[in-house]
Amino acid sequence: MAEVITAPAVIEYPESDGKPVGETDVHRREILHIVETLDRHFRHVPDIYVSGNLMFYYEEGNPSAVVSPDVFVVKGVRKGLRRTYKLWEEGVAPCVVIEMTSRSTRLEDKGNKRALYAMLGEREYFLFDPLGEYLKPPLQGFTLVDGEYAALPFEADGGIISRELGLKLYRDDTMLRLIDLATGREVVRTEHLSDALQDALARAQQAQEQARLAEEQARLAEEQARLAEEQARLAEEQVRLAEEHARREAEARRVAEAELERLRAELQRLRGEDV
Repeated sequence: MAEVITAPAVIEYPESDGKPVGETDVHRREILHIVETLDRHFRHVPDIYVSGNLMFYYEEGNPSAVVSPDVFVVKGVRKGLRRTYKLWEEGVAPCVVIEMTSRSTRLEDKGNKRALYAMLGEREYFLFDPLGEYLKPPLQGFTLVDGEYAALPFEADGGIISRELGLKLYRDDTMLRLIDLATGREVVRTEHLSDALQDALARAQQAQEQARLAEEQARLAEEQARLAEEQARLAEEQVRLAEEHARREAEARRVAEAELERLRAELQRLRGEDV
């Protein structure tokens, strides 16, 4: 009897857990905007991948070993769209995770997920309660120290520094805002890009108009200088003409006086007078 070879069972890793992206519109907005804002901020860095609400499988062959961080950043992997994130294929765990905590997730965010992320070696972990209802203070950050999370210190303005991201995170009402530590400038949220672009366009148009006015003023100043030079030339020509006129009058007067003197001498000669 021939031996029957059984093909290994195909393990499926679902792409969704069936849960909504966020508990409220505020949570949903923050998740989407922070993912998009971070993705845009790191768009020129080829080996930084930003995602959120994506199924993250951390144990091969075990589809139940899964978590879906609201926002996560991975260093050392290629950019690109993924259906899921499998740790054994990518080879790198996220360096930063941000969870938008809510009524239904606050205990898991502070308990199971915190322990799991520490075990996976995710170096920084942030919790943000956009509505400020369940987490006191609403923004908290942790860094991995000897396999355990230690609280990150607060800055004077209440913000928290993320060394992994090179950013400062701070709460602005229901929004999480980001400051670029390298430049000191705020990272424009994607929802505000249109306003920022309009402001930049207005500034560019204003600068262009100022340049045009400066160019026009320079042209007028050059024209005024040319006219002044022309007036000076005309005045100099008038002086020359006046001098030439005076010279000619003096010459004519001299000639006339000489002719008069000659006529007088001729008259005296005709009269027989001694000259």
